[in-house]
Amino acid sequence: MTNLPFPTPATGWAAPGAGAMLEISLGAIAANYRLLNARAGQATCAAVVKADAYGLGAHKVAPVLEQAGAKVFFVAHLEEGIRLRAHVSPAAEIFVLHGPMPGTEQEFTRHALLPVLNSMEQIAGWHAHATQTQQALPAAIQVDTGMSRFGLSEADVAILAATPALLEGIDTRLVMSHLACADTPDNPANAMQRDRLRAMAALLPAAPLALSASSGIFLGPDYHFDLVRPGAALYGLAPNADAPNPLHPTVRLQARIVQRRTIGAGNGVGYGLTWRASGPKRIATLGIGYADGFLRQGANNGGCAWLDSYRLPILGRISMDSTTIDVSDVPESVLDQITHVDMIGPHRSVDDVAHSAGTIGYEVLTALGSRFHRAYLPQVA
Repeated sequence: MTNLPFPTPATGWAAPGAGAMLEISLGAIAANYRLLNARAGQATCAAVVKADAYGLGAHKVAPVLEQAGAKVFFVAHLEEGIRLRAHVSPAAEIFVLHGPMPGTEQEFTRHALLPVLNSMEQIAGWHAHATQTQQALPAAIQVDTGMSRFGLSEADVAILAATPALLEGIDTRLVMSHLACADTPDNPANAMQRDRLRAMAALLPAAPLALSASSGIFLGPDYHFDLVRPGAALYGLAPNADAPNPLHPTVRLQARIVQRRTIGAGNGVGYGLTWRASGPKRIATLGIGYADGFLRQGANNGGCAWLDSYRLPILGRISMDSTTIDVSDVPESVLDQITHVDMIGPHRSVDDVAHSAGTIGYEVLTALGSRFHRAYLPQVA
């Protein structure tokens, strides 16, 4: 993983009443965009900021991405697009992946949003809206190349090819699909979906093509087509778990030490007393829990916090508002000088936390809660 370091030591505890602090490096996010844009070659590099920029705050992240060069954005829902419009320039294109739900078509044109049309019903609704407004309306068309999630089937595409009038009034700005197995480069499904996109797009109005999100960018130029749309990679998540992560970490999560105590051999910790001390231990209780998005399963499989070079194992179950760690190896003189420890930071990435919790980095990022004090670190030159 490339280092674009957070301040070391940490920037300090800016909110005395908060149990945890999340630092978000806007500079790292911008640097990741520039790296991905370079990887994309001649393809346009869009930016996916759905789910409030993967939980990091689209109102802060999107303007930085636009300054870094992003001109096209993707969100999932109409309401996300409406909120985003206020934070990017009028020239920025915003695609809404789930397309127009029945009766919402006017909201798209009112807020200058571009729907991704995923079904014949959505195409019919957008066609009717274009007819009513007596103008050609821009949209993307998504085709299902094998993921069986969103998009037109091959039978749908054949109907559109045979009946061009169904697309009258629709200005097709993009034909897109989505890779199911991009994070496993050797999976033959990748090439199958690439070839199927070409074949299906050939039956539709000529338009730029898009297939790759974050991991797909790293499959190489044959998968870039005309536009790529990274999401998770912008926020530092590894595009391939079996290869070094070339991206910058973008977050640091620190939890306050609320209380310290010494326990004896046989003493249990946490609900269910699932962990018991084999001997005298010094432990600390942190002001962070699963209500903050620090997943309950994160105590398993090597879950820990860090204090400088000290690894601090999580003990017992993670509670709603608290987590207990073993600080036995840390000198008391060191503990007396600090107020918080790293849950995500230089020694433990978002992907590491996800591995401990038996999930993926996407879920960890988007789950990070609203109780954290959030500090946005400025862009770097």
